[in-house]
Amino acid sequence: MSVLRSVLLFVLAAVAEIGGAWLIWQGVREQRGMAWIGAGVVALGLYGFVATLQPDANFGRILAAYGGVFVAGSLLWAMALDGFRPDRWDVTGALVCLVGVGIIMYAPRGLG
Repeated sequence: MSVLRSVLLFVLAAVAEIGGAWLIWQGVREQRGMAWIGAGVVALGLYGFVATLQPDANFGRILAAYGGVFVAGSLLWAMALDGFRPDRWDVTGALVCLVGVGIIMYAPRGLG
């Protein structure tokens, strides 16, 4: 498995899912309209497709690992687009999640 390819797919999936959720949020909560909501739905569908491109064949593993990517990516997205400033606990939690991603996805298998 190419770790670089896998990481890039996780990043692309994060942009699609977080972006899609953000677009729907903007459409509904910020009253930007149906075009934003529709774009969000399309982006969320793209996320579902991108997740299938991961080299690992185990759905549960991919989705569990992606959860950690989602946590860190959501904080980065909020910083970039909403002016959110994470505190040390947000950052610590995101780092713990990313360590979990590394263990779930890239630890050697078959060692017992």
